[in-house]
Amino acid sequence: MLRAAIKQSQRLAPLSKPRVSIAAPLCFQQRTIITLAEKKYTAEALAEGAGRNGSVRSLGDAEAPLALKLSTPKTLGGPGDGQNPEQLFAMGYASCFLGALQLVAAKAGKKEAAAKAKIHTAVHLGVPEGMEGFGVNVDIKVQGVDDEALIQAAHEFCPYSRVMRHGAKVTVSKA
Repeated sequence: MLRAAIKQSQRLAPLSKPRVSIAAPLCFQQRTIITLAEKKYTAEALAEGAGRNGSVRSLGDAEAPLALKLSTPKTLGGPGDGQNPEQLFAMGYASCFLGALQLVAAKAGKKEAAAKAKIHTAVHLGVPEGMEGFGVNVDIKVQGVDDEALIQAAHEFCPYSRVMRHGAKVTVSKA
């Protein structure tokens, strides 16, 4: 849509003005969406109630069921007496990134380099530039690892990092 608007404005511009090529912002450029050739594990969850002030529980994983009361954070005007999606995302991202770091270190023959690593994640919820609603940004800090090549390799390998960089196939349908 943006490219069509740019082309239309270029067609209507007087011939005396030079034409300028404007690249679409990254958010409008096509990305390679990750699709799976094979599913290895599926986590399922069910959210009920009042959304951010309702509840969420895992389904189908009888070995380790998880149920949480959700609550909008006080800083967003809520009671803050439960967990919120950003906390869950930050926890999942931190543990996934740590696993990716340890795996790439082991594959590189540097297992000890990541043995005592700690991953700090901060998931920021806010208003995105140029669109309505909310968006997220993530900060990741790696503690206990000095090898920046290992950290970058973990970022390239981690499924959470990949989905943040490339996007993922998402199917929404009526149950």
